[in-house]
Amino acid sequence: MKFTITLEQDEDGFIAVSCPALPGCHSQGKTRQEAIANIEEAMRGYIASKRKHGESLPITDVEEVEVAV
Repeated sequence: MKFTITLEQDEDGFIAVSCPALPGCHSQGKTRQEAIANIEEAMRGYIASKRKHGESLPITDVEEVEVAV
C-alpha cells in the first residue's frame, strides 16, 4: 500500500510527520530520515491493529493540487 505523509518542522526542531489517510497516525524524529522511519512503523502498527480487530481501513481519496502564489 502507498500512503501520503506530511512532514513539518516543529518549534523544538523536530520533524513532525502524519499520515492524513490514517486518522491519529502521527510520529516525529530528530531528522527527516528518522521521522519517516518512525511514521512507517506507526502506520504498520495502525494497520495491524485495524486488521486484528476486524476493522476496515478508512477510504481516503488523495489528490495533489498545484496552487500558484
